[in-house]
Amino acid sequence: MKTNTYILTLICLLIANFATAQVTFETKVSKKKIGVNERLRVDFEMDRDGDNFTAPKFTGFRITAGPIQSMNHVWNNGQKSFSKTYTYFLQPTSEGKFTIKQAKVEIEGKIYKTQPVTVQVTTAVAKSNDSNSSDYAISEGLHLVTEVSNGKPFLNEPVTVTYKLYVKPGINVSDYRELGKPTFNNFWSQNIETRIRAESGTYKGEQYSYVVLKRFVLYPQKTGKQTIEPFSIDVQVSVPTQRRSVFGRQYETVHKTISSARRTVNVQALPEAGKPADFTGAVGNFEFEVTTSKNSLNATESLQAKVEVSGKGNLKLFQLPKLKLPNSLEVYDPEFTEKVSTRISGMQGRISDSYTVVPQYKGKYPIPSISFSYFDPKTEKYKTLTSDEIVINVIEGPVNSATAESTSTQNTTQKQLITTSGEQFRFLKTSTNLVSGKQADFFKTNLFYGLLIAPFLFIPIILLVRRKKREFDNDIQGSKTRRANRLAKKYLSEAKKHLGEKEAFYEVLERALHNYLRAKLSIETSEFSKEKISQLLTQRGVKQETLQDFIGLLESCEFARYTPASDVTINKDYEKAVETISQIDKQIK
Repeated sequence: MKTNTYILTLICLLIANFATAQVTFETKVSKKKIGVNERLRVDFEMDRDGDNFTAPKFTGFRITAGPIQSMNHVWNNGQKSFSKTYTYFLQPTSEGKFTIKQAKVEIEGKIYKTQPVTVQVTTAVAKSNDSNSSDYAISEGLHLVTEVSNGKPFLNEPVTVTYKLYVKPGINVSDYRELGKPTFNNFWSQNIETRIRAESGTYKGEQYSYVVLKRFVLYPQKTGKQTIEPFSIDVQVSVPTQRRSVFGRQYETVHKTISSARRTVNVQALPEAGKPADFTGAVGNFEFEVTTSKNSLNATESLQAKVEVSGKGNLKLFQLPKLKLPNSLEVYDPEFTEKVSTRISGMQGRISDSYTVVPQYKGKYPIPSISFSYFDPKTEKYKTLTSDEIVINVIEGPVNSATAESTSTQNTTQKQLITTSGEQFRFLKTSTNLVSGKQADFFKTNLFYGLLIAPFLFIPIILLVRRKKREFDNDIQGSKTRRANRLAKKYLSEAKKHLGEKEAFYEVLERALHNYLRAKLSIETSEFSKEKISQLLTQRGVKQETLQDFIGLLESCEFARYTPASDVTINKDYEKAVETISQIDKQIK
């Protein structure tokens, strides 16, 4: 009986130990059914300390915040429990059923995966009418407005689109992020650089502050009703709450996605009545001229003939008229030149085709006038400009027999003297350049003696190189520096691949810094804290300046993923990480 009891107890202990040894890694969501205008919180939670966490692609959602890493240690009746969580806040992009796929993490050398979770996204839910709620305050006090300068433009007439963010007093916007670029189907578009600064204005009769976020100049390329799609941004907003403390009223900071309204522009077709035959689509107000670099020259010399249109309008969206020249002039393909700037009112500047012309024969050659037509949207009429005729006088050169005037007005045929330039038979050689077929002996030549002496000349160079190599190998400090640089680049090689992706870069950079410390200090990720790292590195002889740089990098990784960062900042952080790891590796004992 005692034996059976002993065996039963042993089995229970084995089962308990087995259950204790199991790793839990799961996905938790705040809701499994949300409206398209609500946010979803997703937690990837594990009960062991894991590394190299990889989140899934959130199809159907947009990340508004995350990943936010947190760890929790709890002691209950002498039993220690641990949890580590990666949190994301997601905004649905459309309605439907979406699956949050498997996340991966490495725990004690093994890869663990979560189970997929399905979330139903429904139509937008009704907004709260509680004036004390943050959602109500934001919806009533924050507006993204699309302003269109002209709702009924002609085809290829410029339209200015301005996106303004209106903010009511009492609401503080600390940051914003664009959720995709504005799209303008059936429009030629140009972004106008805008300096963001707060200004005072009114919205629906009330006093607001506003900033201009974006400005675009559009040229419609299709007639009829054309849609300007909404522009969406994610804003970080601080709004007052009903809670109060000894310091006064408290504020709540939240992320909110807001979008501008969809706008429609009715594009008018250009009138058919009075449209010139040579019209190629120019719309605006222009000047036109044809000029030449010189009017008198000799045969085989060159001149430049320029066809130029200048003014204000859709200069990049039409073709210049072609220059018509006599067949007896050699003409090369034109070189196109564009000096156009796009401002808030539209394009302005000049475009030109420059032809290189080379006359072959003596004589006078007229360049006939050509015309250029455009539509003026202010007068709603077509206008045609015509260039002057230009005569090219070729003073010296051969006479073209095909165009030479006959010396007699009689019906008899008279032979004409053909004058040549002496270049017709230049391909015929009149002198020889023979090469002897007899080969010279190699023995006792300069090349022979040079190759004989060369090995003796290289011996001093080889000895010098070997001495330099020994000095290089004996340079202990230099070797340590080079080894430290290689180690830094090894740990940061993965981060370098993501230099153009802000969130991925800082996530990989933080992982690289942690892996480096694990290798150098032999500590677990759960022990990571700024105080612990500072203590251990100081004990190992790392200088305070280098230590502060390393802690600063960790703080950059924590905050940079949620705040805007330029490519210049990312590159500086990468270079600083390489230098800091290299310095630590040289100083650590």
